[in-house]
Amino acid sequence: MTDGAGYVSRMADTVERLQLGMAEGLLDHAADMLADRRATSAQLRFLLARMSESLADVCRIAESRGARLPVPVHCDPDVASFEAALD
Repeated sequence: MTDGAGYVSRMADTVERLQLGMAEGLLDHAADMLADRRATSAQLRFLLARMSESLADVCRIAESRGARLPVPVHCDPDVASFEAALD
């Protein structure tokens, strides 16, 4: 794990910002398309495919950031049992 100040870390942060920005843009576009009764099934399928790709990116970012979080010294037993169930 790096300190986050290196070239690769800065590049990863830039890519993450772009991916999150694209996800936000897709959400706005989806709201517009869903409000438009003239949107075709092909347009909606295309939007859904892009949103699926974007969601995969956002999940990867969340997992990556979560892996970098420090482990708390004091842990709530309910949270610990929930996390153990996930493993």
